[in-house]
Amino acid sequence: MNQNNGLSEQELAEASVIINKISAAYSKKVVGQQELQTAMLVALISGGHVLLESVPGLAKTLAAKTIAEAVNGSFSRIQCTPDLLPSDIIGTQIYNYNNGTFETKIGPVHANFVLLDEINRSSAKTQSAMLEAMQERQVSVGGVIYKMPEPFVVLATQNPIEQEGTYELPEAQLDRFLLKEIIDYPTRDEEMQILNYTLSGRTTDSLSQSDCVSIEDIQKLQKFAKRIAVDESIKNYIVNIVTATRSPRAVIDAGLARYVEYGVSPRGGIALLQVAQALALLNGRGYATPDDVKQLRHAALRHRIILNFEAAADDVHPEAIIDAIFAKIQTP
Repeated sequence: MNQNNGLSEQELAEASVIINKISAAYSKKVVGQQELQTAMLVALISGGHVLLESVPGLAKTLAAKTIAEAVNGSFSRIQCTPDLLPSDIIGTQIYNYNNGTFETKIGPVHANFVLLDEINRSSAKTQSAMLEAMQERQVSVGGVIYKMPEPFVVLATQNPIEQEGTYELPEAQLDRFLLKEIIDYPTRDEEMQILNYTLSGRTTDSLSQSDCVSIEDIQKLQKFAKRIAVDESIKNYIVNIVTATRSPRAVIDAGLARYVEYGVSPRGGIALLQVAQALALLNGRGYATPDDVKQLRHAALRHRIILNFEAAADDVHPEAIIDAIFAKIQTP
């Protein structure tokens, strides 16, 4: 495989300093949750969005606020409820009785990091209001287009154990998330550390400016990631994987393949490519490897492979399909 760097040694070293600074700031306030940190960094570098699934209380809000603070970015949290309106998110026009004109009030979606807490509790109409913001990076209020700030990352959360009064996200919106990360409980040692962090006030203390990087540094990382070299063999590997999800019977065991209703869209292939480039940069390399494609395969594809009702009845999850496909596709 051709391993010519897309970046110079100086650029890789510069990227490493920025990434290490963000990681150190994250660890000052958040215990564990390394998978979440990696997912957020990959999304930040790739310019994508993350869907987080976990029970309440696993530091999703703290992690998002800490990353936003570490890069000197703005942070906004939106608690989704059934009565939340699209205008509550993107903004609206308010009539000013003093001068007889309408004034535009921009909504909380206009921030570098937007946490949509329990997104599946908002109505389908409100969920769709986020589509333009997430995909086009702009919204229109009163016929005027407002661009999203850069960088712009949406972190949406779902609670898997309480489904009453929720609206399941449609496949079209799920596909717009670069990653879907499932967060688990901390270990016993991490639980003890969480108590110590709480007692010492570390979780509520603000980061010092010396701990933080700038928005310009993040924009630099995004430009670096786009220049990460991707060999033809890596691109063929990604295409073979994506194609296999659409015709699983030709690749994996028929007993497992029968659970797949729909395979991955072209966005899935793009996601694997962008994630591989971001991970290469995080690992200090100027080129992507097959391991970069494999590392976040579950997070990149689990919400894009649609399984049938039989899979739900037999308790078969997308991760099983993904692992079976990756096991059969030849690694370059």
